[in-house]
Amino acid sequence: MAVLKLMVPQGTREKPIRPRHAHVGKIVHPQDAENVLDTGVNLWFPGPQSFTGEDMLEFHIHGGNAVVSSILDALSTVSGVRMAEAGEFSRRAFDNDKMDLTTLEGVSDLINAETEAQRKLAVRQAHGELFRMYEGWRVKMVQLRAQIEAYIDFSEEENIEDGVYTQVCLEAKKLADAIRAHLNDKRQGEILRNGVALSIVGPPNSGKSTLLNKLAQRQVAIVSPIAGTTRDIVETTLDIGGYPLVVRDTAGLRKASSDVIEMEGIRRAVEAAQEADIRICMVDAQQALCRTTETSDSFLQNAEWQALLDLPHTFVVLSKIDTLKDVDGIQAAAQAWAKSQRISNRVVPISCANMFGWESLMQLLADDIRTAWGTSVAQQMPLTKTRHRQHLQQCLEHLDAFESIGEDMVVLGAEELRGASRALGRITGKVGIEDVLDALFSEFCIGK
Repeated sequence: MAVLKLMVPQGTREKPIRPRHAHVGKIVHPQDAENVLDTGVNLWFPGPQSFTGEDMLEFHIHGGNAVVSSILDALSTVSGVRMAEAGEFSRRAFDNDKMDLTTLEGVSDLINAETEAQRKLAVRQAHGELFRMYEGWRVKMVQLRAQIEAYIDFSEEENIEDGVYTQVCLEAKKLADAIRAHLNDKRQGEILRNGVALSIVGPPNSGKSTLLNKLAQRQVAIVSPIAGTTRDIVETTLDIGGYPLVVRDTAGLRKASSDVIEMEGIRRAVEAAQEADIRICMVDAQQALCRTTETSDSFLQNAEWQALLDLPHTFVVLSKIDTLKDVDGIQAAAQAWAKSQRISNRVVPISCANMFGWESLMQLLADDIRTAWGTSVAQQMPLTKTRHRQHLQQCLEHLDAFESIGEDMVVLGAEELRGASRALGRITGKVGIEDVLDALFSEFCIGK
């Protein structure tokens, strides 16, 4: 099925149609009533009770390309009818006060959501959860400003209560504390929206590229027994337990290399691992447990690389356990090895060849993401945009400045409150957001 939405100027309907009721009928060419294009459902939404706040008509038609094209071609013969620009319906809804800017951003995120966690977060924002929080703060600041302005203008009259300025300062501090707590979210909302970053690091030929390909279920990285095959960062996006995961395969970490390009790849690998939200450090089980080569030992003896194993949200994966003779005691052997290497993070033996330990690794990743980024997000709507964070920080700066100003400088204090409310207004679209709108609506699809 396809849905065609039209905005209809007032006074152009020849026959009255019952609003918000489905009407089944033939759809004919406007220039040739004998030419039946399709049979569909028509819905009439008179403004302001419509998505855009304007009169709108919807055609629910069969979704075949020929049907849609024929109706679009027929509509183009009507004077004044044109294709909507990307995001134009949502922009009109914003202009007609049907949506605020945070709600529009939620709709955009909902359109682009690829995982269940992203969808849930976008739905909450599209339904106005962020708007209600920010607008509540802004309205409170406006009220505080009004009290300060009244105090400035009428402080010497009897109808102004004592302690007004002190009370305003207390309320402003409560607002500042609430905003500060909202900002102190470890960027959980932004991470969920953009994807949790996971870096796969380890010595050459430890199975990093093979793991990436298994996670992606396709050939993303080249797999080769030749050390140094992966030099730059190879990236793909996955859905793990309903959460977005941006996985990066990196160059193998080894000390001696005369290849300048490979050394740059190693530097980038370490940097990517340090900046990642989650790390998988891979070590060949044969090399680690049987000590057949010095590859794993040299990896663990490097102080900078060893430090990666101690970072939070890090999993040490012993790969290629299918090459071991005794797999039955692999769990005990892995724990003993971890203890000998003073590794405190979880060690997971796996095989990409026979999928041993695969479900355990996937469950550990999903649980870690859910605990670190999903639980608190479910309790309170988090920040989802860097733009929001910047304006909230500006708002907080104004509130902190207000707190430092004494009662004798009350006029300056009023100006700081005005600046704080304007910073919040920029988030919801009350002031100065034309450039933000242009960037936002360019991301929308045509019919939204």
